[in-house]
This record gives sequence, structure tokens and C-alpha cells, in this order.
Amino acid sequence: MQASPPKKRAQVAAWALVLTALAGVGALGVSCGQPPAVTAKAPEPTERRLVQSNVLRGDYAGSASCKDCHREIYQAWSSSPMHQMTREADSAPSQAPFADGEYHFKGDQIRMEERAGQRFMHLSSAHEGEATYLVTRVIGGRHREDYAAVRVPSVEEAGRPMGEERVMPVSYVYETAAWRYKGYSVLVKERSGLRVGGVWRQTCVFCHNTVPYASYLYDELLGDRAGGYQGSMTTYLMPEERRFGVSVIKPDELADAIHSELALLGVPRGNETGDELSQLLRRAIGETQRRFGPEHFIELGVGCESCHGGSQEHAQNPSVKTSIAVRSPLLREHIGPEQREPTPAEAVNQSCMHCHTVLFSRYPYTWEGGRRNKNPGGSNINSGEARDFMLGACASEMSCTNCHDPHARDAPEALRALTTVAGNGKCTSCHQELAQPSALAAHSHHDPKGEGSACMACHMPRKNLSLNYRLTSYHRIGSPTDPERALKDRPLECALCHTETSTEALASSMERWWGKRYDRAALRRLYGHDLSRGNLETTARFGLPHEQAVAVSTLGARGRIDALRLVSTQLSHEYPLVRYFAGQAARELTGSWPSVDVEADAAEVQSQVKDWLSDVKAREEARQSD
Repeated sequence: MQASPPKKRAQVAAWALVLTALAGVGALGVSCGQPPAVTAKAPEPTERRLVQSNVLRGDYAGSASCKDCHREIYQAWSSSPMHQMTREADSAPSQAPFADGEYHFKGDQIRMEERAGQRFMHLSSAHEGEATYLVTRVIGGRHREDYAAVRVPSVEEAGRPMGEERVMPVSYVYETAAWRYKGYSVLVKERSGLRVGGVWRQTCVFCHNTVPYASYLYDELLGDRAGGYQGSMTTYLMPEERRFGVSVIKPDELADAIHSELALLGVPRGNETGDELSQLLRRAIGETQRRFGPEHFIELGVGCESCHGGSQEHAQNPSVKTSIAVRSPLLREHIGPEQREPTPAEAVNQSCMHCHTVLFSRYPYTWEGGRRNKNPGGSNINSGEARDFMLGACASEMSCTNCHDPHARDAPEALRALTTVAGNGKCTSCHQELAQPSALAAHSHHDPKGEGSACMACHMPRKNLSLNYRLTSYHRIGSPTDPERALKDRPLECALCHTETSTEALASSMERWWGKRYDRAALRRLYGHDLSRGNLETTARFGLPHEQAVAVSTLGARGRIDALRLVSTQLSHEYPLVRYFAGQAARELTGSWPSVDVEADAAEVQSQVKDWLSDVKAREEARQSD
């Protein structure tokens, strides 16, 4: 579909004016959904200048400075998942049962305890031995909670920390109301036991808190990959024509600014000038990784300036506008080999992409692991949505905030509505040629009032793995008929609704309706010799692990009870995360979570699955005989 570019640019420009007028309030969301409810005053008709700099520590004012002028938005943001991304454990509410919680994993155990308002984890593992940890941070809170904690001698001696805050190896998942091994939130193979994770301040803090934006840019300015640097924005993973870059304008002044930031970390001032900027940046990366801690945050959690940039100048003089795009006399941000300025939508999307770009599991079958075709380029799991969106057809004119409320928790019912025909206005506001039912029917070849004519159901299909063991929208906007998607990704996206339809029937329909041609030999390489079998069935049997999870999850969500045995084969998958999606699908089909410990060794899980299927069969036979 071709949009009307002038109209799109006008709409995006209007959004950009609204967003920059919000004066640094709120954290921007990811992807596309319900537009935010704008409660700020309309932009002033007269032209106002932008802040001169919004990337250095001195440019930041803190979210509290936004409260008086933007009270309603500030209040909504205060209870949003963004603001609550990282909380102090002694004051943060938690849904996890610390009072009597217990978790067992491969012979290891964590026992939870709550005493005098403090939360503890008592770890007993073959690798770690016996240890008590005081929980210091609660991280996340939309689908699950993660935890940072410090080792202490005992509960009674909680005031004597032994070492630094570390990431604990368990999460509490809301969907299942259960503890889970944290590592299984991504696609990794079986682990042998519980091990406490890395130092919290070195692994989680740049995205889950507000820090000076310049600190993100050290490796981008260096021009190569600084392996392991948590500030990495991974823009090198984008195709060159869509890659964000940073150019230095005043190297000597930038060197001075970096020296000043390092001095706050306790680093003695070096002798590097602008001529030795590469050497200074390498040192800055190393020292930041070693020394940067919570005392250096602008604020705990994702604050207004995480997205709107440093807004000190605006806070002091409201007639000066904030800027989501980078503003600095020392450097400039640009896109592509021609180094063009980002569009307003791209600036918003880049702000989101700082964090919503990847989870570094090194799962090999996606762009993250470097072994997947870059044209499909899809993420397989939560936190890759912004990169996917930037690869799609609408990224230069449409922003994440066209659909997601940047200042509050997205209402699930509003997001669901976007994937129905009721949400088509989001697309037809630009693609006006498809607004009329007759035109939509001719385009979709489905009833214009039915599910098959919902724009996002086809162009943003639900095939990404969410943190709650359900599928969420794939954010690379494109067409399910695109040969790159049809011949290199499984399942065929039409099968996400047409769950029983064969590969041959789906391919033939796409050829007949949209004039495409699909190489049958290529399809057989994906789905096996017999293309008359159901596309989801063959995806579940022959697909890559993340594709198998999509297939069984869809079969469960669509109520395909005849697929229960096929779903059950994935409960012992070599990737435990796939087992969780199979478990959720089985729950959809039977009404309860299967009596299977999906975190056990694969052989043990297979035995449990056999017993569970026998029990399900017996209960069904008893029900039918009543």
C-alpha cells in the first residue's frame, strides 16, 4: 500500500509539536497502538527555539521539575510501568509471595522470607553454596518482577552487606503466579542450576533508569563495537540506510565534557584532547562500566528526560522547547550514509530504540545472533520491537507514540482494539484510498467488517513471544505476501488465523488474490514434502524454536483442541521458553496448566507429559460418559 506522504508528514509534524510541548514528561512506549491522551496545553502558535543541549549531565533537571506545569501527565506517569521500572525494594509493592515463597530448580532451592518490611532470598545451590541475600531493587512490573540483591551474613545482620548488588536468578511471573528461573525469559537451552547473576549496576541500569544520554553514545562515537558495554545502542545491527550515527562537531569541547563526566565517577583527569578522542572514549567505556552506579543516575527508573532529553533549559525558561532529537553544539545525530536529519517520527522511534531493541541471549536464529536474513529481520521476543518497527514500511512517518501512550500504562483493551477493524483508522488516516469498505474488501479479499480486514492483524501479525507466554504483534510493518517473509519466516502469516489451512492452499490464495508467485521448492524446504498438510502443524514439527512456539501458541489461542497432542510435544523442547508457551497453549485448551514441571530435565518432562496426557484422556472419557 502507498500512503499520501504530504498528509503523513503533516500528521507526524503535529504529533512532534505536541510531544516536544510536553516538556520532558514521561517515557515513550514501544511499537504501534492506541494514541496517547494528550492532556498538555496545545503548542503555542509562535515559533519557539529549542534547547541548545540535551545530552550532558548538566542539561538535566529531573522529572520533579515537570510536575507543576504538567501535573496531570506527571501523575499518570508516576504510576506508569516506565517510572516504576526500577524501585527501591524497601518501599516498592510486590506481587510475589515473599512471606512464604519457595522455588526449586535442578536440585537447588531459593526460600523467600519477609521480615520487618525487608525481603530476603535464602539460596542453596550446588554452585553457590548457602547464602542469604537482602533484596534491594524490584525491576519491572508489567508482566513479571526481577530482583537485585546484596549478600548479607544473615537476616539479623542485614545491615552488613557483603559485596555489590547482584541480579538474582529468579523472576516472579504474573501470568502464572509462579516463580521462574530468570534465564528462561529468553531463548537459551537448559541450565544446570541456580547461579546469582552479574553486578546489577553493570548490567541493567542504563535502560531501566535515567542517565545522561551522552553516556549511551561512547561506543557509537568510537565507531566500533565496544563488546559488553551496557550503553551500546546496537545501531550497527540496522541496515546501513536506516542506521543512526553520531558525528563530532567540536572534538576538544566534547573531550572536556567526557573528562568532566568521568571526574564525577572518581576517575583522575587524563591528558586526552580532541585529537585523542578515540583513546578517551575507550577509557570512558571501561571506567563507566567499572564505576557507574546508582549515585550517578539522573534519577531511579525511567524518567521524563530518558526520552525527552535533558530539559534544564526548558525548566528554567518554559518558552524554550524540549527536544526528543539530540541537541548539542558538540555532536549531531543522523541517519544513513548520507547523514540526513531524522524525521520527527524517526527521532521519537530512536528514543524508544535506545532500550527496546534487543535482549542479548545470542539466540542464533534471529538478527541478534547474526544468522538470519536481515530482510525479515524479526525479533523473536520482547524488547526487539523498536528495531523491528524501524525496519518496517512506516518508520519514517509513523512513531511508536501514534499507538502507545508515552505517559501511562497502555490499556489492554485499547491495544486489542487496534488489531480489529475498529483500529483501522490508525492506518487509513494516511492510506485514505482504503478507508471505504468496498476498497478495503477489494484489498483484503475478506469481509470488510471481519477479522480478515483488520489492517494490523495482517500487517503486524501476532507472532512475537511476549513476557506473559502469549503472542504479541510483530512490529516490522509489512505484507504477509512479501516473498521475503513468506519464504524465509514460518509460519505463513495467514495461518495465524487460518489455523487448519494447508501451506499449498494458503500459497495458492495469495498468488490468486495478490498476483504473487511462491517457489514450491522453497516452501518444501520449510514445511516438508507434503504441502497439503496444515501450515501450523508443519511449522510446529519442522520450524525453528521460536517458530514452533508461535505455532503451538496460536493453536492454543484459537482453541484447536485436536492439536493438544501436537502442543504437548513441545513441553519437553530443548529451549525451556518454548515449553512455557506450549504450557500456556495447553492451559488454553484444557482450562488448567499441565501437571508438568517444564523446568525439569527434558527426559523427566517427557515422562510427566505422558502421564498428564493419560490423565487428560481419562477425564475427557469420564466427562463424555456422564
